[in-house]
Amino acid sequence: MPEKLDDVARVAGVSAATVSRALRGVPGVAERTRSRVLAAAAQLGYAISPAASSLATGRTGTVGVIVPYVDRWYFSRLISGVERVLREAGTSLLLYNLGDDAGRARFFADLPLRRRVDAVLVLSLPLAAAERELLLGLGAPLVTVGTEEPGADSVGIDDHAAAVAAMRHLVQLGHREIAFIGENDPIPLGFPTPLRRLAAYREVYHAVCRADGREPDPAFETGGGFTVSGGERAMGTLLGLPRRPTAVFAASDEMAFGALRTLRRAGLRVPGDVSVVGFDDHDLADLLDLSTVAQPVTELGERAGRLLLARLSGGKIAASPAIAGTHLVLRGSTAPPPRR
Repeated sequence: MPEKLDDVARVAGVSAATVSRALRGVPGVAERTRSRVLAAAAQLGYAISPAASSLATGRTGTVGVIVPYVDRWYFSRLISGVERVLREAGTSLLLYNLGDDAGRARFFADLPLRRRVDAVLVLSLPLAAAERELLLGLGAPLVTVGTEEPGADSVGIDDHAAAVAAMRHLVQLGHREIAFIGENDPIPLGFPTPLRRLAAYREVYHAVCRADGREPDPAFETGGGFTVSGGERAMGTLLGLPRRPTAVFAASDEMAFGALRTLRRAGLRVPGDVSVVGFDDHDLADLLDLSTVAQPVTELGERAGRLLLARLSGGKIAASPAIAGTHLVLRGSTAPPPRR
């Protein structure tokens, strides 16, 4: 049995690098060439190892994925989409969970992915200039999801337009007293998404107030931390206001779930007393009859994975940023406001 990948390359009449790519299923190898390589490997009884692949190509066969919170629904779905595409291409995923600002500082101080990955994917984490330069300095393709960085490819959605659509739905139903549940201030790890959705809320709500000849109520903006428990607390705060909102736009479905729980415990009807609209189309949104903005989270991960593989194979790259579509899913949690 041969010990070197070069033996397969000689029999197949191709380079060792082509043999490695063909056996790992990496894109960019012609099907006729791949078939010839597979036949030569079978003839010689050869199975490629990660170490051999690395020696032949200078690559590790691994993509590093930097994620702020691995235990959040949104990020777990993104990772699932990325992993599926990479796995089908024979490429491994190496996950780095930051968790908080201290974890972020340690990661960029140590940069543990150095010489361990062929490409880097950053999920919804805006990079400081120094952080971006460190990653680009690795000389590996860099792709981001939910943010745009100079020197990197990116995929995402139009958060502002999607949130405006949710708000306009409430306005078209007749709501004028609309509250917002979003992220606490300051925004942890500097996420841009909460600010984009807050800006959309203000754009529509303030326009309604101007049309009515009144001032917006700043107390209608509450922080929910993008968690169920945070949404519960935020809705409790809103119910304690002198004038209760007739509708709530929650910047994530998980916060909307918490709001629904608080409303139910308070004996209020949804949507009879208060309408609620969320954002994400979480797996439980249909079960809880929540109107929401659907974004293709798993598809975003898959797009990011394909973009990384295209960069690694020298394939054609679509225009960046690649914007995925969103749409409003109307269920039973929104209706015209009650008469007062």
